[in-house]
Amino acid sequence: MILKIAQIGEPVLRKTADKLSIETLLSEETQSFIDSLVETMRHANGAGLAANQVFMPLQICAIEVHNNPRYPYKPNIPLTVLVNPILSPLDDATFINYEGCLSVPNLRGEVPRYIKLRVQAWDRHGGPIDEVVHGLKAATFQHEVDHLNGKLFLDRVENTASLCTWENFEKFHALSFIKRAKALVEQTGS
Repeated sequence: MILKIAQIGEPVLRKTADKLSIETLLSEETQSFIDSLVETMRHANGAGLAANQVFMPLQICAIEVHNNPRYPYKPNIPLTVLVNPILSPLDDATFINYEGCLSVPNLRGEVPRYIKLRVQAWDRHGGPIDEVVHGLKAATFQHEVDHLNGKLFLDRVENTASLCTWENFEKFHALSFIKRAKALVEQTGS
């Protein structure tokens, strides 16, 4: 089922989502919700979608990039569902990512993101996830986990002069950003 996506200004986007117990995660209701979350993300051509973006304040997010027309420069990321995620930067190295968001339509801005971090979470079945992610994949994970903590990418924009519409991003900024993004992918492998 396609769910409604909360837009900036909706209070649910500013609340820290609730952690799940294993029993709640494995319930038929939560598993059905995860299916709808993934379906909604794919329908909207998102690289990820957090549960509170669809009015369900739970510590669940889905991430997937597969030849995404909104993000043609992003390497593919297989479908990943993170439950109760914890992200830990592995060093201080950052890069400037140009981000957009399904909850902030038609707006993009530059956001500093860690290049390398450890991800600890459960998968949708309660299995452990403990991996290191790099580059644009790491940025995508940070963006989605920020949602679970009540933050939007706009909160992390340091230079508000970088804010622009999607149309003006394509017109004035896409080429230089894609060049930087491809260099990062070559450096980190993702």
